[in-house]
Amino acid sequence: MTVRLFTNARLVCPVAGVSQGGLLVRDGRIAEIGKVAAPSDAYTTDLAGATLAPGIVDIGVFAVDRAAFRAGGITRAATMPGVSGERDDDALSLHRIVPGLVGEDLFEMAAAKRRGAVAVSTGRSWIGDSGLMRRVMAYAAALDLPIVSHAEDAGLVGDAVATDGATATRLGLASAPAAAETMAVMRDLFLSEVTGARLHFRQVTTAGALDIIRAAKKGGAPVTCGITPAHLFLSDIAVEDFRTFAKLSPPLRSEADRQACLRAVADGTIDLICSGHDPKGPEDKRLPFAEAEAGASGAETLLALSLGLVRDGLITVDRLFALLAANPAKLIGVRAGTLEPGMPADLIVIDEGAPWRIDALRMQARAGNTPFDGLPTQGKVLQLMVGGKLVA
Repeated sequence: MTVRLFTNARLVCPVAGVSQGGLLVRDGRIAEIGKVAAPSDAYTTDLAGATLAPGIVDIGVFAVDRAAFRAGGITRAATMPGVSGERDDDALSLHRIVPGLVGEDLFEMAAAKRRGAVAVSTGRSWIGDSGLMRRVMAYAAALDLPIVSHAEDAGLVGDAVATDGATATRLGLASAPAAAETMAVMRDLFLSEVTGARLHFRQVTTAGALDIIRAAKKGGAPVTCGITPAHLFLSDIAVEDFRTFAKLSPPLRSEADRQACLRAVADGTIDLICSGHDPKGPEDKRLPFAEAEAGASGAETLLALSLGLVRDGLITVDRLFALLAANPAKLIGVRAGTLEPGMPADLIVIDEGAPWRIDALRMQARAGNTPFDGLPTQGKVLQLMVGGKLVA
């Protein structure tokens, strides 16, 4: 294996914090960090002050999109049910999330775990049958697999495509109350308590649901939750003019809910930030709003947009990489997400100040359906390494 030394780096680690120094990679793992003497057989790269951080671990992507992952600094991705092409290779280590259901029957979770499954997911929808969800949770708990739940009460949502509010009313869009998320969170938390299942809400986007999760955590409940940059930086006014690129699941919320989400990132209620990467082509998005598919291409904008939280002073950069790398890795039980010696050398080199403009037509993803089209941002991945190998 190649021995590689990075020197003059700004080292960002969720555990050790931020420091200056070098990092040595040997046999695919981090060997030393800090003040490192250069081995005679090492390939040396002077980073000239650029940031060296753990690769992003992205939970719940809807497509294996290697070019977008590379551009966004994602070294591990957990796929959602139904995603084709889930496999490990030398270019990118993919950890699969399997569905908890096939039709109305419980999936054979034990066999899936033996094949490498890291969690059980309800997919794009909520399981409305509480008895069935209880059985799914009990089975997952027995196997020590976390449940990744979509938090929207289907009975309240129905055919809604937006959140109740002035924007939906003005546009005449079928809408549902934000309380649909709160109701789903309350039910699943109760079943988690009954069964002992570890519970992760893939996206929580409303003040009411966050208040409940915050209280549950204080009570010791085994619950975590995530969010995407879209719900941190956009509110429901982004769907004005029937912009289908801003049609998401869950839908964009009110400005009050958006502000509550930012506070939840700052106070630690939100555990991780994910991309929700769901590329959709023109045939899915260039339709009337009610008929267009929900979803956004988020992998290659995840890092740059999330760095905005640091620039705004909401969190520190090492805290950001806990949200992007260390916490997601812990959730799915993989060794990744920090710069500690002995960890796999899944690394990204970043120019945090590099300016660029998000352009839907020039994205690396298989489709550029981003609600941030045209937005100026900062932060580019210069190099990406997986298991000690540079990925072109």
